[in-house]
Amino acid sequence: MTGGAGASPRPGGAGGPQRPDRRRGNRDGRRRDGPVPLAEALGAVADRLGVGRADVVATVFGRWADLVGPALAGHTRPLRLEAGTLWLAVDHPAWATEVRRMAPRLLAALADACGPGQAPERLEVQVRHPS
Repeated sequence: MTGGAGASPRPGGAGGPQRPDRRRGNRDGRRRDGPVPLAEALGAVADRLGVGRADVVATVFGRWADLVGPALAGHTRPLRLEAGTLWLAVDHPAWATEVRRMAPRLLAALADACGPGQAPERLEVQVRHPS
């Protein structure tokens, strides 16, 4: 019997709808079944977005208050990491001045936390009033 109602849509398989192959390739092109560790998924997203290593992004954004202290963290927040530059939002022009003055110390703290050659090398500050 060829092509009739009882024909299988898959060669050698049982009838029924075909399901898409849910396997994904990882960074080196190998196929992988099942869940992907969050760190690996974040790393792939960070690579695609060009924001740097996922562990550096997680350190800077996730530990901001620990890295800069509660007083500074209360008036600043990291916006993005781009090409070795950390963009910060501050809530007042006076804090922008203070962050620029403290930049060498802040960059040193980030280098300690992120590791050599991984931390941002420059800070850019934008005044953004809280909404």
